[in-house]
Amino acid sequence: MSEVRLVVAPIDNRETFKDKAYAALRNVIESSDIYRTRTEIRLDERQLAQDFGVSRTPVREAMAQLEREGFVRSVPRRGVYVVRKTKREVIELIQAWAALESMAARLITLHASDADIAGLRRMFATFEGNKLHAKLDEYSEVNIAFHQAIIELSGNQALIRLAENLFTHMRMIRGRTIGEDDRVDRSIRDHMNIIKALEARDTERAEDLVRQHALGLAEHVDKHADYLD
Repeated sequence: MSEVRLVVAPIDNRETFKDKAYAALRNVIESSDIYRTRTEIRLDERQLAQDFGVSRTPVREAMAQLEREGFVRSVPRRGVYVVRKTKREVIELIQAWAALESMAARLITLHASDADIAGLRRMFATFEGNKLHAKLDEYSEVNIAFHQAIIELSGNQALIRLAENLFTHMRMIRGRTIGEDDRVDRSIRDHMNIIKALEARDTERAEDLVRQHALGLAEHVDKHADYLD
């Protein structure tokens, strides 16, 4: 199987080398489109250290942390590879996300300010009338930012911490699926309905709409994401 090499930028010394290497590697993994190809992505410790301009120790420590978090895996005598989840694993991640995000929506209706909720509506100013008035990749970024904002506006720090690593996986799979079928138009409609429920402080409806929106992604993956197998 062929492999691709990730392009990374040098590291400066404003943070510890290990933390900076970790953040840089995680950022590269998030943007690597691992679900758009079956090509394995191998992380070369020596090359990464050279690209970052640091010793191999902080890179090795960063990759060990990423492996504990489920983003990379070590293969004896071969190296370290970015983890590509199976269809079943992706569906389980989405189901877990549905539980966290729906609770976040519930908390927003109870505690978030009107100004914070209004900020969610402003995200979609360029997508009026359920029509895509911007490039797909621009909508994809807004879509991802919306779901991240739902988690953050919950104000629940434990929930936010639990969602952090899960969100990275969700970001990668949402980026792959948003352009499939008619998911863009449905996504916009779902988001606007969620915002209306949040604005109305309709706790049960907001919680249900967010949960069903996420589970709709799980259903789509189950039916159409054969490329994950």
